[in-house]
Formats: sequence, structure tokens, C-alpha cells
Amino acid sequence: MFKIKIEPDQCIGCELCVNDCLTHDLELIQGKAVARHQNCFKCGHCIAICPQKAVSVENDDMSEIKDFEEGTFTIEPETFLNVVKFRRSVRHYLDKEVEREKIEKIIEAGRYTETASNSQGVTYIVLQKEVPRVRELATKQLKTLIEAGYNLQGLNLDEGDFLLRNAPVLILTVSKNKVDAGLAASNMEIMAVTQGLGAFFIGFFVRIANKDQAIKEILEMGPGEEIVTCMAVGYPKVKYYRTVPRKKAKIRWK
Repeated sequence: MFKIKIEPDQCIGCELCVNDCLTHDLELIQGKAVARHQNCFKCGHCIAICPQKAVSVENDDMSEIKDFEEGTFTIEPETFLNVVKFRRSVRHYLDKEVEREKIEKIIEAGRYTETASNSQGVTYIVLQKEVPRVRELATKQLKTLIEAGYNLQGLNLDEGDFLLRNAPVLILTVSKNKVDAGLAASNMEIMAVTQGLGAFFIGFFVRIANKDQAIKEILEMGPGEEIVTCMAVGYPKVKYYRTVPRKKAKIRWK
């Protein structure tokens, strides 16, 4: 059970948590912040904003919490923008295993991404040893679509693994909220890039996997679960030297 705990001896009655609480679930009583436990949706703002570290959560891992440090918690705007600009969809990979620690960091970037009402309803599936079996099933289904006359632009059947591109790892996001899963996947891709990995999103696989019962069984998909994104990850076999042009942004200033 999630329950906010406020230490009265540490609370100085500054009202920062009370004023920042979106659901008005905190109040000041006799100079101390008190949790009402009526409308809280576990956003954690009270923990983050308290200057005295007086707020905690029962039955949650408080050891994960880190204090803000200017040097390690901020990124220069131009540096971040350059990372975004230089990012490429990588479709050529080295025959090299991706370390588990790097995959876990990618998942962490997804786990800490914002979700609607703090639902945290995104699940992650990491495919490594099962990639060959899933590749075989998905490729078979894709060939069936092509033979049925579907125009799948960009896919060349003569390119070997034309669907998964021999990527050693697939990371799937599963959620009822597609926006939440999409936001998480975007952060995960940036984390992959910062670790020297390449990545690209495979929309065709998502379409196939959500309809193929054999693939769903391998992924241990539950009733009603739906894959939102599939990101291939691996060490790039190619090297890029510069950014590329993009269309000018269409902006409506009102």
C-alpha cells in the first residue's frame, strides 16, 4: 500500500509540499504538513520539493532517491539538441552482444518517464535469446502480407533479415496508454545512443506481433495487452559523421 509519511520533527511548515500538491491531498495542521490519503496518485512531488527530507513513502524503495546536483543533473541545451539531431535509425549491427547493464539503463530511462496520472502502466519486454524464433514467425507473416498484395514500402526481401536487420536485442513497450509508451520509448532510444548503441523502431513488427498468437505466446502477453513500440538495439556496424537536413518546423504562433 502506498502511504505518504511526513516526519513532524523534520517538517518546518514551509508549505512547499502543500502548495505543490496537485490533488490537494496535503494540508498544514498546527504548523506541520499532514497527508490526508484521500486523493493522492503517488506523483512524488512532495518528496522532491521538501527541503528537509521530511517526506517518505512507506513500502517504497527510498534508497533510489537522489538529491539534485547541478553538475550531474543538467545538460547544456545545445549538447542535448545535438544528440537529438545526430541520432540515426541504425539498421546495420555488429555481431556483438549488448551488455545487460546497458539494457537495464535503457529500461530505467523508460521507467522514469512521465505517465498520465502517474499510472506507471508501461511494461517492458526484452528479447535476446528468443529473437531468432520471433524473427522466423514475424518474417513468415510479413511475406504472407506481401504475397497478398500489400505494398510494404522500404522492405527488400533480398536483404536477408529485412525485418529485424539482425539486431541482437528487441525492447518492446506494452501499455494501454500509447502516449505513455511512446514517451518512454523516445527516452529509451536517447539512452541507447548515449551508451554507444544504435537503435530503430520497427512498426511492421508491432502490427504483426499484436495479431500473431504464436508470437504473443512467446512474449507471454496477457489478455488485453498490446505492444505499442518495438525498438531494435545493438552496436552499430556503420559510422555517421554529421547531421542531416530536416524540413522547417511548421509553427503556429498564436
